[in-house]
Amino acid sequence: MTRRRPTSEMVARRAGVSRSTVSVVLNRRTSIAIAPETRQRVLDAARELGYVPSAAARHLASGRARTIGFVITHAEHLTVDAFVPRALYGLNETAHRRGFRVLVEALEDVTRPGAYRELVRGKQIDGLIVLNPRQDDERLPELIADGFPIVVIGDATAGPSVDMDDFDAAREATRHLLGLGRSRIAHLPYAPLAYHSSRMRLEGWRSAMQAAGRDAGDRWAEAADFTAESGAEAMRRVLERVRPDAVFAGNDTVAFGAMATLRDAGLRIPEDVAVVGFDDIPLAAYASPPLTTVRLPAVELVRAAAEHLIERIERTTTADRQDERPLVRESLAIELVVRASCGAATCGPASGRLDEPAVGGGTRTLTKP
Repeated sequence: MTRRRPTSEMVARRAGVSRSTVSVVLNRRTSIAIAPETRQRVLDAARELGYVPSAAARHLASGRARTIGFVITHAEHLTVDAFVPRALYGLNETAHRRGFRVLVEALEDVTRPGAYRELVRGKQIDGLIVLNPRQDDERLPELIADGFPIVVIGDATAGPSVDMDDFDAAREATRHLLGLGRSRIAHLPYAPLAYHSSRMRLEGWRSAMQAAGRDAGDRWAEAADFTAESGAEAMRRVLERVRPDAVFAGNDTVAFGAMATLRDAGLRIPEDVAVVGFDDIPLAAYASPPLTTVRLPAVELVRAAAEHLIERIERTTTADRQDERPLVRESLAIELVVRASCGAATCGPASGRLDEPAVGGGTRTLTKP
């Protein structure tokens, strides 16, 4: 015999309340006051019966689709950027815990009028998390100005953001190489400089080099395009111009490609050329040699963005969403993970000071939240 699916009416009877009270509690409608003991009775009854509101019921009750859009401004992120799977894990985990679904969208032409508005209206989305918007994206600030709930991972001069300090992290990673005696340090931005984080990492590298009196001209930098293949090609173009004794790559995927080109050129890592990456993707520890890299807390970053976004969504009125609370500007700590590729991973823990290179394997904090 098929067991009857629990209904909100059954929850109401068990909790001794009305169906409307069940709806208010289970759909988290904070605009209607419910006594804490009543709310707990409803939650206990729903749990005992195994009742879960359907998506359609939640939409009708709350006026929301309970869906978060995760917007990627470069479709190739989905196939080559190791950050994205970890980001989606953190987002799914947080969204599901809070009763939201996730819709992933890639917007290639963010300059097209109406690109974001069509997404918001057509997909019934309550809020957006936008990953690494481009510098030339003029449409996103317009949507933020309208009061639509948005949290940006990356540059967000016009709205709420959760990010890491790419400039400081890149500067300190470069200083680490300088402290190891490397002086001809090339940089491979992981993406075109229209992307904020790519540009900030370039500027952090340049700042450290100039402060040390080292050449940081254009011949020492060559932008890749997300993939290991593009990293290999960017490294090849640099080697045609100069002979570096170290390379700071804008992400680990690009670093892997650069390492392949260096080996093909007969150069040893780290004896001839030290290499540092950025992200600390799982494969970094298993590269040959293991890759020194800046650890980017991808899961924690997106969890924080999702929590901030859901808080904004659950303010029930437009006035609430545009209240006097300060905009979110959260920056997470980043660590340098020292391994063999930079020539410093010999033994012992890494140094904790920011003004000295780490001289052994381990991690050190580069930026503080």
